[in-house]
Amino acid sequence: MNWYLGVLKNYAGFDGRARRKEYWMFALFNALITVVLEVLYAATKSNVLMILLFVYILAVFVPGLAVGVRRLHDLNKSGAWLLIAFVPFIGGIWLFVLTCLAGTRGSNQYGPDPKLAAA
Repeated sequence: MNWYLGVLKNYAGFDGRARRKEYWMFALFNALITVVLEVLYAATKSNVLMILLFVYILAVFVPGLAVGVRRLHDLNKSGAWLLIAFVPFIGGIWLFVLTCLAGTRGSNQYGPDPKLAAA
């Protein structure tokens, strides 16, 4: 949960690097919260839950982009690589593979190695 809250605290921080663990823990908690809200909405058809889900999705949009860009920075790639997801068929798979790869060891042009900083 600390990884998720850490990403939210760094709301629009597009600078620096993000470890795989930070990225995937944010993705996991984000998916869990979204699924719970969707299931609750589907079960109750409550307008309040629909609005809550919409507000939640809007609230985590920028932090999701920021952690995605920082994850790509860890691979020594520009944040513009996020746009690869829009390439039909293969783009999303390629981005998934990139986010699963180990980051660049040591410092790169985007900053120091976050794995060494956490140790």
